[in-house]
Amino acid sequence: MVFIMFHPISTFIGLRYLRGRSGDRFSRFVSYMSTAGITIGVMSLVTVLSVMNGFESELKHRILGVLPQAVISQDHDKTRKTDSPPQFIRDMSTLRSPEPIVRSEAVIQSASELTAGLMIGIEPDLHDPISDYLIGGRVSDLTAGSYRVFLGQILARQLNVKVGDKVRLMVTSASQYTPFGRIPSQRNFQVAGIFNTGSDVDGQLMITHLDDAGRLLHYSDSTISGWRLFFDDPFVVGDLSHKTLPKGWHWSDWRDQRGELFQAVGMEKNMMGLMLGLIVGVAAFNIISALIMVVMEKQAEVAILKTQGMTDRQILAIFMVQGASSGVIGALVGGVLGVLLADNLNSVLSMMGVALFSLGSSLPVVINPMQITVVVILAVALSLLATLFPSYRASSVKPAEALRYE
Repeated sequence: MVFIMFHPISTFIGLRYLRGRSGDRFSRFVSYMSTAGITIGVMSLVTVLSVMNGFESELKHRILGVLPQAVISQDHDKTRKTDSPPQFIRDMSTLRSPEPIVRSEAVIQSASELTAGLMIGIEPDLHDPISDYLIGGRVSDLTAGSYRVFLGQILARQLNVKVGDKVRLMVTSASQYTPFGRIPSQRNFQVAGIFNTGSDVDGQLMITHLDDAGRLLHYSDSTISGWRLFFDDPFVVGDLSHKTLPKGWHWSDWRDQRGELFQAVGMEKNMMGLMLGLIVGVAAFNIISALIMVVMEKQAEVAILKTQGMTDRQILAIFMVQGASSGVIGALVGGVLGVLLADNLNSVLSMMGVALFSLGSSLPVVINPMQITVVVILAVALSLLATLFPSYRASSVKPAEALRYE
């Protein structure tokens, strides 16, 4: 018998079985549902992961753009201030030059409220990260000796203050003894600006001038808390923190304040991926039932193919091609539809009249091509794995037994 010369015979027959005959309506329906299940699963997985990537990126940009990403300091957060940071610190700060910083936990009091937060003293310039989030005031308003402070919008609302109002900052770590007992270092500050990052940082962070924060902490003019580092990706602190520093220097980074938050976001993304991945798994294993039905229907044809000289390996390949084709088609179509849906998700929600955020905000979406490629490859691999058992059953058909009653 002469087979079609332009196709590998197993591939040719497997694709022909995939199309099926008009009489095989039920088996074709099961096969189509398996393909549709993989398509929907991959599409959902790509879309949800893109949204979760967007939320993680927004958190990284909003929170870690304002908070110090990493600080290298000497003992007890008292570091000698020099004209320029040591060379090893300059080498580690990849985004911009390191800057001096003074930081401490502080208590802030207004005329009606009192709360605690994190005070940061900076040397303000037009390129300081806080400038991107100011909704009142200017960075240039922070001048040495003026004792002015920027507050987050949530914190300002909690204290019931606005730009121009007076607040009192108290630092317990710099307390001093008086005839009335030990009292914290304190000073009146004027609210010079309000910032809004859209995160919980707005309820805790207080930003003032480096010199004013140093005076509140009773630092000398040549003392700072440490050197503030800047990175393109704040998550590199995990690797950098393991580097050996010169004796007397210590490393701290954003994970001390926000590590649990990003761990929770990462865990949530992994769990969402796992749950949607199970959908893909269920759809892939539907291929098993579809192929078993096909194998039962095609036993006589498989027997005839074997009598024509086809080997068990070729028969195995026929049904693997048929089953894997459903997975490949479903994964590729699902990946493309997932990217299209993620890219236009806000438009789709707007057309449906769904408003998840107020003030015109939209869902953050970050499409990661490498992540999508991995999802598609895993879906295809899972589909291929699901074809092994039915294909092996088909290759084990004995021609004499299959054709006995034909």
